[in-house]
Amino acid sequence: MYQQFLDALISTLDDTLCAEQITDAVSLLTSFKEEEPVIERAYNRYMRDFASKKVVQAAMTDTDVAYHLLAMVEQMLEIDCRDDFDAYMLFMEWGREPDKRFYQPRRHVLYPIVQDLQDLFDDKLDFLSYSTPPRVGKSTLGCFFVSFVMGSHPERANVMSGFSDKLTSSFHMEVLSIITDSETYRFQRVFPDARFKKKDMANETIHLKNVRRFPTLTCRSVEGTLTGAVEVGRDALLYCDDLVEDYEEAMNRDRMDNLYSAYLNQLKDRMLDGAKQLFIGTRWVPNDPIGRIEEQYRGNPRYRFTSLPALDGVPWEEERDGRVIRHPLGRSNFEYQYDLGFSTEYYEDMYQSLLIAGNEDAWSAKYMCSPYWREGVLYTMDELNFYEELPEGEPDAVLAVCDTKTKGADYCVLVIGYAYGLYHYIEEVICSDSLMENIVPRIVDALVRNRVQICRFESNVAGGTIAKEVENACRLKGLAIDMRTKYSTENKEVRIEADAGWVKQRCMFKATSEREYSLFLKFLTTYAVKANHKREHDDVPDAMSLYKRFVDTTAMARVQPVKRIF
Repeated sequence: MYQQFLDALISTLDDTLCAEQITDAVSLLTSFKEEEPVIERAYNRYMRDFASKKVVQAAMTDTDVAYHLLAMVEQMLEIDCRDDFDAYMLFMEWGREPDKRFYQPRRHVLYPIVQDLQDLFDDKLDFLSYSTPPRVGKSTLGCFFVSFVMGSHPERANVMSGFSDKLTSSFHMEVLSIITDSETYRFQRVFPDARFKKKDMANETIHLKNVRRFPTLTCRSVEGTLTGAVEVGRDALLYCDDLVEDYEEAMNRDRMDNLYSAYLNQLKDRMLDGAKQLFIGTRWVPNDPIGRIEEQYRGNPRYRFTSLPALDGVPWEEERDGRVIRHPLGRSNFEYQYDLGFSTEYYEDMYQSLLIAGNEDAWSAKYMCSPYWREGVLYTMDELNFYEELPEGEPDAVLAVCDTKTKGADYCVLVIGYAYGLYHYIEEVICSDSLMENIVPRIVDALVRNRVQICRFESNVAGGTIAKEVENACRLKGLAIDMRTKYSTENKEVRIEADAGWVKQRCMFKATSEREYSLFLKFLTTYAVKANHKREHDDVPDAMSLYKRFVDTTAMARVQPVKRIF
């Protein structure tokens, strides 16, 4: 019933400044919350966004209406702030000056991560990790989320951990401030039943509601004594922030093995069934704890791995003082309100400084959230050639290779190249770890869309069967493709290294931010050949090697008219 009333009310919303409609909505939402709390949140958010826009409009003509609308927005936030993390963040700082707030100036950037955290809270996920550049607020956001979980379930025990006692002490202080600083935050108003009871600065604990054996929050370093001292309860949180201290530690493989073992035996084993995990941190190397968890749970929809890099990777240019300024790395993702963030120029300068210092790996890990092995990386972005548009005219040939996946964490990789003379423009790729029955239709569509003339499938395992299936599907769609198969007998690692020079010299890669193409390039530029590192995700460099060897066996004749000599 309430949903029908809200639908009718929303249909009457227009550009007029009528605060009565918003007032009516608040009354309906309050009652609807008791019936359908999840659906109510969607309606609440829609009405809040609408009312917030009206506030700006009303401020120009009628300040009384503007203040009334603001009060309605605050009431709608209060309705949802106990189970909607976005509403909680906004309501907690409602009384602060706008430029002093943490969340609102950053909301337009951090909102996708907030929604991931909401999914963790709503039991849609068991595990979430997110990585961002330094000093953009990722740890503060994590501390707010911990306080949100604590207030929702004050009787349950949560754990925060990091690489050192100094770091966990800062977590303890920040969460304590969020909970107890009533002049700045509204924690007690949001969670009146989660009263602050006790703190212990030496043991870094906080008790809410009652004093129990296991505090509502315990902060302890990953090397600290945890057995018997902590527990992570059902629907509670194990929060790990920067378990890896720095690059030097990350490059020590034994240290990474010991750290992962400490996580398993000191942290994860303190979790009760139904507890959640949140990991935040700089991804220095692929075999850090987050990387190992990602490898184990790849494809599990209840495990989510999110990153938000410093620059979006889409090249752009601007005119300034009569000059054209090019930005090949893209725009900053962290231009916050009130000049609180970081500009494109800031990140470009940081990139150049690290590049000159020989620390491109630090740029990739800290700022672009993309770890790779510094030593032994076969391809770097600087070594690759990029293009924005294909050359004019018809290509000499359109070729493709496909390396199918078998099972597990393998990727199926399709590479489609347009040949113009000596150069090959890699126009489209597929790089997916989905099941082959889901990928095959995409392969067919890509081959038909690009009018591929010759395609080679690796015939190892099921490759030959899939090649025949793809060929038949292409012919049904009108593409007379020459489908070939080949069983590879060469040593893969040796072949990949031997063919890398040709790929760097003769292949042109597309300048695009398209997700799958970006993943393709990430796997290509993080493949390491150093013997003491595990070679993870070699499917893309393997496919490029297969493409090179396919080109070598494909004769492309050119016809050129000449004057008769007799």
